[in-house]
Amino acid sequence: MIVPLISAAADTCGGKAGALGALLRAGLPVPDGFVVSFAAYRAAVRDLDLERFVGEPDHLDAVRRAIEARPVHATLIDELGRALDELGDPPVAVRSSAAYEDTGQASAAGQHDSFLAVRGVGAVTDAIRACWASLFTSRAVDYRGDSGRGGRPFADPVMAVLVQRHLDAEVSGVMFTPADPHDAIRIEASWGLGPSIVGGTVTPDAYRVAEDGLVTHTIAHKLTRLDRRCRQLVVSDVPTGARDRPTIDGATAKLLAELGKKIAAVRGGPQDIEWTIADGRTWILQARPVTAAPPAWPSPAAHTSAAEPTLTGAPGSRGVATGPARIVRGPGDFARVHPGDILVCPFTDPAWTPLLRIAAGVITETGGVLSHAAIVAREHGIPAVLGIPNATSRLHDDSAITIDGATGTVTAANA
Repeated sequence: MIVPLISAAADTCGGKAGALGALLRAGLPVPDGFVVSFAAYRAAVRDLDLERFVGEPDHLDAVRRAIEARPVHATLIDELGRALDELGDPPVAVRSSAAYEDTGQASAAGQHDSFLAVRGVGAVTDAIRACWASLFTSRAVDYRGDSGRGGRPFADPVMAVLVQRHLDAEVSGVMFTPADPHDAIRIEASWGLGPSIVGGTVTPDAYRVAEDGLVTHTIAHKLTRLDRRCRQLVVSDVPTGARDRPTIDGATAKLLAELGKKIAAVRGGPQDIEWTIADGRTWILQARPVTAAPPAWPSPAAHTSAAEPTLTGAPGSRGVATGPARIVRGPGDFARVHPGDILVCPFTDPAWTPLLRIAAGVITETGGVLSHAAIVAREHGIPAVLGIPNATSRLHDDSAITIDGATGTVTAANA
């Protein structure tokens, strides 16, 4: 039931693990690890009869509780112990690799749970069960419905789980390779571990590497970073002197771009790649097909103030929409969102994905073009503008605004 990562294939280990296995076999720098295959998940839930929960008011919660309470077979625990010992029993990352995840049709970006800094067979076992259970969060079920699976939560979704050596990153980021090899490669980077970038809680530095090697960039004001402290993940302030300092130099951007080209060649198409730099070495953490390309690299934007009619951020998803602004600062505001509203939020957590089914557009205060929120907005075909500082205070509930996701602008509807 456990497969070495280098042997992983998508049909038994899911898209995420299958892609990393292919990159390892091609000699690319992927952290060591193994996969708890689909077979282990099927064995664990075989006699749970998950559909019996459908009639309950909180049936998805009940399903998750049943899976998380499920005893893991002693044979699998023994296999896990041996596999972790072979890695040297380090802290590990435990990550989802579902059957429909990281495919050319659906990224499932951020829809399932993953865990960093996990150590010991008991903690890893708990994290695996939690990954399995995350197939049945409301956001994951909604996403499957939006991806053409009829919204049926029990239509044989299966989850493999990827376990890899945890890397304590100095810098992490995301890279998009283009469909046209003559176009530029897009890179975003920030300090510390990657969830800050993919989760949109920081606005990252943005780099563009042209076919001829020319590097252009926009350096962001990076306030926070995420790091491991023993078995905990800790958010801390970035030292003042590093907040406006580039996270990578031009030479590193070029090296990343070359890696991106190799990955695209191995995978046979444009790729959405997560990468990290730890102890001075670059590693690839994920590669999946680009499901929807981001808008063109923006031209330099003028600074705006609260008194000006136009706010400018990063173009995250193409399209133009006009509607009432809806300030959403957290789950307590979800019930206030109506079809056609334009979400204005500090950042979007994966739990917010169902809102993107009804919203006309989304505006965030932090985050980059390659974050999970931007990817899902592009998959839903709604405009997104990211990284507008203080947007939740500069815009007001029910005010009519127009969002242009290709230019990265937000204007009063009557301006």
